[in-house]
Amino acid sequence: QSLVPNSFTLFVCMCVSFLSDDATGYGPVFEDQPVETIYPEESPEAKITMSCRARANPPATYQWRLNSWNIDLDGDNHYTLVGGDLVISNPIKNKHVGNYSCVATNDYGTVVSREAGVQFGYLDFFSSEEREAVYVKEGQGAVLLCAPPPHYPHELSFRWILNEFPIFITLDKRRFVSQTTGNLYISKVDFRMCDSHPVVSISCFLHQPGPIRKYPADIKVKFPDTYALVGQNVTMECFALGNPIPQIRWKKTNGELPSNHDVSMAGAHLHLYNVQYEDEGTYECEALNSKGKDWHRARVSVEAFPEWTESINSTEKDISSDYTMSCVASGKPKPRVQWLKNSYARDLKFSGLTFEDSGMYQCIAENRHGVIYANAELRVIACAPTFEHNPVKWRILGAKNGRVVIECKPKAAPKPSFSWSKGTELLFNSTRVLIWEDGSLEILNVTKADEGHYTCFAENNRGKANSTGSLSITEATKITLAPSNADVTVGESTHMQCAASHDSTLDITFVWTLDAHAIDFDREGSHYERNLNGGSSGELLIKNTQLKHSGRYTCTAQTPVDNVTASANLVVRGPPGSPGGVRVEEIKDKSVRLIWSRGTDNHSPISKYTIQCRDSFSQEDWRDATTSPPDVEGNAETATVVDLFPWTEYEFRVIATNTLGTGDPSSPSPKVTTLEAVPVVAPSDIGGGGGTSRELTITWTPVQPQYYYGRNFGYIIAFKPRDGYEWRKVTVADPEAKHYVHKDSSILASSEFEVKVKAFNSKGEGPYSLMAVIYSAQDVPSKAPASVGARALSATEAIVCWLPVTQHTVEGYQVSTMCLCL
Repeated sequence: QSLVPNSFTLFVCMCVSFLSDDATGYGPVFEDQPVETIYPEESPEAKITMSCRARANPPATYQWRLNSWNIDLDGDNHYTLVGGDLVISNPIKNKHVGNYSCVATNDYGTVVSREAGVQFGYLDFFSSEEREAVYVKEGQGAVLLCAPPPHYPHELSFRWILNEFPIFITLDKRRFVSQTTGNLYISKVDFRMCDSHPVVSISCFLHQPGPIRKYPADIKVKFPDTYALVGQNVTMECFALGNPIPQIRWKKTNGELPSNHDVSMAGAHLHLYNVQYEDEGTYECEALNSKGKDWHRARVSVEAFPEWTESINSTEKDISSDYTMSCVASGKPKPRVQWLKNSYARDLKFSGLTFEDSGMYQCIAENRHGVIYANAELRVIACAPTFEHNPVKWRILGAKNGRVVIECKPKAAPKPSFSWSKGTELLFNSTRVLIWEDGSLEILNVTKADEGHYTCFAENNRGKANSTGSLSITEATKITLAPSNADVTVGESTHMQCAASHDSTLDITFVWTLDAHAIDFDREGSHYERNLNGGSSGELLIKNTQLKHSGRYTCTAQTPVDNVTASANLVVRGPPGSPGGVRVEEIKDKSVRLIWSRGTDNHSPISKYTIQCRDSFSQEDWRDATTSPPDVEGNAETATVVDLFPWTEYEFRVIATNTLGTGDPSSPSPKVTTLEAVPVVAPSDIGGGGGTSRELTITWTPVQPQYYYGRNFGYIIAFKPRDGYEWRKVTVADPEAKHYVHKDSSILASSEFEVKVKAFNSKGEGPYSLMAVIYSAQDVPSKAPASVGARALSATEAIVCWLPVTQHTVEGYQVSTMCLCL
């Protein structure tokens, strides 16, 4: 203490660690780390740069490791350190390939960067060996192998050339290039595909042209079982040969295809974007044409890169205290967690911290998909108590009969002991007064007598300090008009009252919450409005109420010292919510049993349910379904849907209705296919006739697909001469067929035939169509007209005469003239 006027006494408290007295210093924190690098073997720039930069005070020094071994930067002229970056000059494949990590060090400790691999990229030339030609009949499928040359990395993109560059083959539902193997697949070859070739020459030829046969779908590109990481995109390939060209359909066997899916390349590619765990499952690709179908299944398993769910942060801890440093990582498979201190492995056992425990710590979580690092600095400090940065609050307010807490939070290490006084009176724990473990003072049921100056004393083995604040007592806030319960219908308005008395020296505000969530009057101004009637009222007006406005409303009247609340319930009645859990059971050929769970009735009993359905032939059109019983009562949770089409894919939804209206529909049920049944619809518009000699042509309008009722759909054609007794029958297996030509040398020209057609499938035969009468093809007239004569009528007209031909199939005559010059 100085005796000079206006002088003051200075007390200094310094917190120290064993590393440095500089409060601005800190250990290394990475700002740039090495990344996976592929070096092209033919790169004109003969160097690789691996980045590393750390923020640190004092600045960090750097060391690099290759496959966990320190690199001798002085003894190898290929390596140069530029700042923290490692530059590899004239890299050599068998020497410099591997995993690199950067080590940054300063006075506070050492941290290790993530590992990053260096690989050499290359793409060799195709083999010069000539490939054999591919021979195929027109209409058959073909596969042209690519056999890509050796390469790295493994991902390549493939294109095929037709005859010469740059004419690339256009990909469509008939032609597909696998981006996995590079092979070209042609579901059905035609003449235009001859002489196709990639970078190397491959030709195909059409062999022995003739009638084009039809073949069932045959899947040749099959996606394998796949492992995908959460957040990644996945592409599955599926392509089939066949004639007619097959259609490709995708589905997930244990549920709907994910909403984040897309189908491209005429169905050959199924893309899953931003894959999540729920996308895991078995996926099926089905290829089908009129001759048959094929299918393939494979599983998509979803795993995950390690991710921190609990990590470490830099912290200061008191000497001799206990401390737990915890890291928890999620991922699939479950990550293995290890610890480093100053770049070396160690176990964490902090039972009474010492200065030697200070340093840079790293938590490393690893599974087969990758590694993540968490870095933190631990400083162990020792310090006498000081209130320099956090003194006791100078003025403390408390509400009469309320509770007051006066905080005392000095900086000190180790943790100090605390005591309190009011004026000169030392305070002790009692039923009204409590000194908390962290040093705070709590006083219950405060009165005017509790006003005064309170001092907190803190002491540890390095020193002691104190800080003082003043407590003042105000009148308590009270609710004088509480809100009341209300009951309204959707669209109506209502209000909630709220008023309070409070200390006149304090400001008061009113806060409204709905089910504990604060109402945002700016964002929800179309429904909520405050009707302020003086400073002591906070009435709430609720306009155009909706179902979401039901709940418990709480008014809070608050001052800087205290707050009080009052609550009331608002019931908003409206149309019912959507039913849930719609599923299908007891699937038959023309009916199913539907089950659902009740949705919310929104305070008005459900009176009935409406069942809707849509099928695969009208994807976007929902229609009311026929049920048994016809009316589904409001207490039901099941119904039978009837009058469905057999062998048809359906999905269903349920809609609830009450006296206030009709609610939103449920989510669609999983898709189901009704059982097969015998066809009941016959082809229409039976007709025919004409054609070439000795032929009987029969035509009809095909049955629409929704009436197939089963697999292996086709037609049975029956015909007989008009005066015959025995029907002749033939089978046509193509469901899209429109005609049949019967050739028979014994058929007389223009003979009258009766014909009829019916449909069949794997379950049986349907009814015949109405019978029609047609005629076989006509013959060429067997002789020419006789007694042909002509005479002139004028300079420009003549009359020609002949005896008619007696053959009854003759429909007309052709008159030819010749000009003779005399």
